[in-house]
Amino acid sequence: MSDAKPVTLALQGGGSHGAFTWGVLDALLEDGRFHFEGVSGSSAGAINGALLLDGLAEGGADAARAKLRSFWQRVAHAGVFGPLNPPWLEQLAGQNGYDVANVGYQAFDVLFRLWSPYQLNPFNYNPLKNMLLELIDFDRLRALPDSRLFVGATEVRAGKLRIFETKELSVDVLLASTCLPFLFQAVEIDGTAYWDGGYLGNPPLTPLVERCAAQDLLLVPINPMQRDELPTTGMTIVDRINEISFNAAYLAELQSIDTINRLIRAGQIDPKRSGLKEIRLHKIGDEAHMSRYSASTKLDADAAMIDALFGFGRDAAQVFLQSCGGKIGRDATFETVPKSGFTPR
Repeated sequence: MSDAKPVTLALQGGGSHGAFTWGVLDALLEDGRFHFEGVSGSSAGAINGALLLDGLAEGGADAARAKLRSFWQRVAHAGVFGPLNPPWLEQLAGQNGYDVANVGYQAFDVLFRLWSPYQLNPFNYNPLKNMLLELIDFDRLRALPDSRLFVGATEVRAGKLRIFETKELSVDVLLASTCLPFLFQAVEIDGTAYWDGGYLGNPPLTPLVERCAAQDLLLVPINPMQRDELPTTGMTIVDRINEISFNAAYLAELQSIDTINRLIRAGQIDPKRSGLKEIRLHKIGDEAHMSRYSASTKLDADAAMIDALFGFGRDAAQVFLQSCGGKIGRDATFETVPKSGFTPR
């Protein structure tokens, strides 16, 4: 659409929970009111972003929707995010009334305390690789003239975040961004080893603010901020620590955006002189549903769960579009609240 409103997208990663983002993107593409000037993501967020932009370049919104659907259906079929639920484990769990994801998670937790992927996966097999090569035309993606994709990955030795830009994208970049170190060997790119980008930027927001002209930034979080139950077992404690860690950099960047916005409004920063601009924040999330899933289910590729997450994402996006879609380009619909997190306006 020539009159589409320019926005940037920040897509969180979280294994198979990224199917929620698929639902959000499907609804946004169907709606057709927005032009995605920039997309930022780590892990599953990076994959969703690459599929989105490559699909748009290939054949518009319908092609992008089809590409996203094909990927997530393959995930459910192949279990690429689900190494913790092989058929024998599903059968055992079903017979004994266990939660298959938790059974597998506990088994692998013990296993990886003794051995690493360098011993358990010496040939470094990753089922995502062929899937991504079949679905994404990386030459076309790198040549995009007006859409930017920013992919986060963690430099293992330096301990810092690396942002890969559109012209640098490859299947290895996406594999680096999704590389969980207890499942896969570090991904080497030009002699540098990388792990999952979610550790230091999930997703990275700064590139969307600094490198894109759009002032409307649409956040799609999938990792719960709030858990009502106190974790008291070893596994649930580790799960919650990982959730908090994967949200930490994201929250820090949101606070920075909020601080700049406040200083601009107070006249303490001149946008023309500083090159900074006020960012209108928006969010499509569903804490109520996402908090029902334990962190261990991010490694569960159950088809029913993926379909449910897709539905939750579509529903959340449709609610946002009905209540807030008309405000994009004019008003923020999500703002930070000092010392008490982030709540809808």
